[in-house]
Amino acid sequence: MSETRVAWLFPGQGSQYVGMGWELLRQFPAAAEIVARASEIAGKDLETLCLRGPDQALTRTDNLQPAITAINLGCARLLEEAGHRPDCVAGHSLGEFSALHVAGVLSLEDVLTLVTERGRLMHEASQTTVGGMVAVKGLAVAQIEEIAAQLQERYMLAIANYNAPQQTVLSGDRDAISEIQALVSAREGKAVALNVSGAWHSPLMRQAAERFAAALERVAFHPPRLPVFLNVTGAASEDVATIKSALQQQILSPVRWSASIDGMLEIGIRTFVEVGPGKVLRGLLQSIAPAGPACRVVGVESPQSLRFLDGARRG
Repeated sequence: MSETRVAWLFPGQGSQYVGMGWELLRQFPAAAEIVARASEIAGKDLETLCLRGPDQALTRTDNLQPAITAINLGCARLLEEAGHRPDCVAGHSLGEFSALHVAGVLSLEDVLTLVTERGRLMHEASQTTVGGMVAVKGLAVAQIEEIAAQLQERYMLAIANYNAPQQTVLSGDRDAISEIQALVSAREGKAVALNVSGAWHSPLMRQAAERFAAALERVAFHPPRLPVFLNVTGAASEDVATIKSALQQQILSPVRWSASIDGMLEIGIRTFVEVGPGKVLRGLLQSIAPAGPACRVVGVESPQSLRFLDGARRG
C-alpha cells in the first residue's frame, strides 16, 4: 500500500476513562516507565488512577493532566518503536503538550513537569470558582457566538473550543451553563455537559494562566522537527517563539481544532492517528472530514491497535 501523509493527534481532558492504558502498560514496558516517571514528578500513583480510578479522582484535573499525558506519550513511544513517524502533529488542549514532545520542542521531563504544574494551578483555580463546560451540537458557530455574547453581559463566559462545524464548547460560570442549555434547546440544538472538573479556556482561569507563564520560563524550548498545529491559532508553526507564546495564551484562549484539521487537509494529510485513550478526536474528525477512501482515521492506544496502521508513513 502506498504511503500517505500522516498527522498524529493527541487527546486532552474529556478523553479519559477508568482502565485507560491497561493493555499498553501490561504489554509495552517503555510506556509503564513513562507512567512511573510521571508518577514520581506528580507525587501521585498515576497507574492506579488510570487503571482503577475511581472516576471522580481520575477526572480531577491535577490528577488527570499528568495521567493522560503519560498515556499519550506511552502510545507515541509505541508508534515510534514500531517505526512510525508523523508528518505533523497537534494536540487538543492538554494534548498539545504531548504533541510538542513528539515534535522535539520539549523534553519528556519538562513536559511531565509542565502538565503537573498546569494541572495543579487549574485545580486551584477551579476550587475558587464554580464553573463548567458544555458542548453544543447542531448549531452553527455564528448562532453559538450570539448566545455567548448575550450571556457575557451577566456572566464570566467564553467559547472554549471550536471543535467542528457543528460542535462548539462554551465554558464559564455554572449559572451561565444552565442558561446555555435552555437557549440552545430553544434553537433546536443540543447541549451536553462535559465530564471536566472546571471551566477550562475561560476567564475563570486567568490566575492559573498568569502563574503558569512563570513555569514556562523555567524550561527549554527547542526548534520543532516537524510542523505543530497550534490550538491558539489553528495554524502550523515551526517557530520556537511563536510556540512558546501560544502555550502562554492557551489556558485562556479557545482551541481552534476545526481550523487545525482543515489546515492539515490543505497540506495533504490523509491519515489521522489519534494517539492516546478514547475516541473523542476521531468523532470530531468525522464531523470535519468524513472518513472514506480519501481520508483515513485510526486510533492507537495499545499494541493490538498497531495493526490498523498498514500504509501509514514509517521512518
